[in-house]
Amino acid sequence: MSEIYVVKASGDRVIFDQEKLIRSLDKAGAGQDIISEVISGLNDQLYDGITTQKIYRQAYKILNKLTKRGAGRYKLKEAIFELGPSGYPFEIFVGELLKSQGYKVEVGIIVQGKCVKHEVDVVAENEHNHFIVECKFHSSPTKKSNVVVPLYIHSRFRDIIATMHNLPGYQTKLHQSWLVTNTRFTTDAIDYGVCSGMNMISWDYPHDSSLSKRVSMSGIHPITSLSCLKKAEKQKLLGLGIVTCHLLLENRKQLIDLGFTDKRVNNVFQQANNLIHNHE
Repeated sequence: MSEIYVVKASGDRVIFDQEKLIRSLDKAGAGQDIISEVISGLNDQLYDGITTQKIYRQAYKILNKLTKRGAGRYKLKEAIFELGPSGYPFEIFVGELLKSQGYKVEVGIIVQGKCVKHEVDVVAENEHNHFIVECKFHSSPTKKSNVVVPLYIHSRFRDIIATMHNLPGYQTKLHQSWLVTNTRFTTDAIDYGVCSGMNMISWDYPHDSSLSKRVSMSGIHPITSLSCLKKAEKQKLLGLGIVTCHLLLENRKQLIDLGFTDKRVNNVFQQANNLIHNHE
């Protein structure tokens, strides 16, 4: 491909990086032959000033024709954005990620602090750890969580732990505040998180345990990754709390109640299973 400039979501113009696209396709599990077909299919559609979003959509369209599994994994970032607009499905999603690591999880509960009560997005614990998790969902990829967010969350955490760490069974546990977002943090937000001992997780931070890495390692995929579901159907399922492919497979009756035929249910289940059982 000749050198062209593309427009990012932020409005910045940068030189199109074909290698970055190839890496993202490879990460989605596409083989070399499929990657070559996608690149070839995109070649005639690129022009100076094209948006990165349009490139992504065209690549996804081609990939979806070649491999449903690869397309579902390639769509992960956008699929998480589709968990909005309320943000509650994102909280359930984060809870399911922690469940896959063996934690007992509660989502959307009220916890009494030393001074006031707090609504906590996710509480996760096991024999040795107790995590208070705040989920910051953004509908726009350009929106970042600034330092005000971890400052506020850490103050709530201190109020909660001031009472909780003295309760039976909690004295010896590691208590930690978490902040999870589907976009990114500002530099100041990360600096404060590191300094205060908060576990900060964004789409690509920290490198070895970012949100994208956790999904890849766990196989916990949002139902919004499934191309066989219509947008309205996804929203209905999210409203029922069926946020991940794992939860979808446990709720066949819900699909039947929504008017899915047995044939369609089997098709949805096949695509969901492909995503779940083919992760790194």
